[in-house]
Amino acid sequence: MLHLHRFGDDNGRPLIALHGLTGHGGRWRSLAGHLPGHQIIAPDLRGHGHSTTHAPWTFEQHAEDVVDVLDHLGLTRATVVGHSLGATVAVHLARRHPGRIERLVLLDPGMALPPALAEERAGDALTPPVFDNPADAAGERARTWPAEAATLVDDEIRDHLRQGADGRWHWRYSPPMVVATYSELARPAVTPPAGTRTTLVVALRSQAVPAGYAELCRETLHDDFTLAELDCGHQVHLERPTRTAALISGTA
Repeated sequence: MLHLHRFGDDNGRPLIALHGLTGHGGRWRSLAGHLPGHQIIAPDLRGHGHSTTHAPWTFEQHAEDVVDVLDHLGLTRATVVGHSLGATVAVHLARRHPGRIERLVLLDPGMALPPALAEERAGDALTPPVFDNPADAAGERARTWPAEAATLVDDEIRDHLRQGADGRWHWRYSPPMVVATYSELARPAVTPPAGTRTTLVVALRSQAVPAGYAELCRETLHDDFTLAELDCGHQVHLERPTRTAALISGTA
């Protein structure tokens, strides 16, 4: 089973939260304060954080891993929120196990990456970032994250940085997994199955969601589909936590 993070109300309504590529479940910690009455259960996906690094790293395997989490928790059905890769995994979970999904909230899912771009990013992932000390890692994260997430950098360093045998510091994910995942992200976009209540959140300053995907979802889901477009970058839940929480709780 995957390593699980839990945040929020221990007796609250369970919410399964799936992080993005190279991320980890701890990144949902800050959202818990905006979701009273919920318990966020956030696994480290395969190849990330403290979970197994073993292949395969396919959408299908990630989906089955999440089913194992639901079974472990004794949840027949659950609301699933995913960011980026996690949102794409959530779609494949719904397609393989539609009866396990109460509702989907998809935060800027990554899909249908152009093949040349997928190859370029996979090549970049062959040389992951390495830091001489945690302060350097914190500086890199502060430069690349939105300003609204500046207070979360200390948590990121504590949760997601590890020291290697060489004495240097690395983010806690498997580089081979990242390389393989860019091939997965180049697969054609698919929608949740008909009958799945779905909220798609598109970040207007990001290009993760392929053109026409919202329309494809609407054609499949009809009245079960809601589109929200936010003026933010790709890290939706870190940059717009209040709005994200409202969309998840249905109060938006």
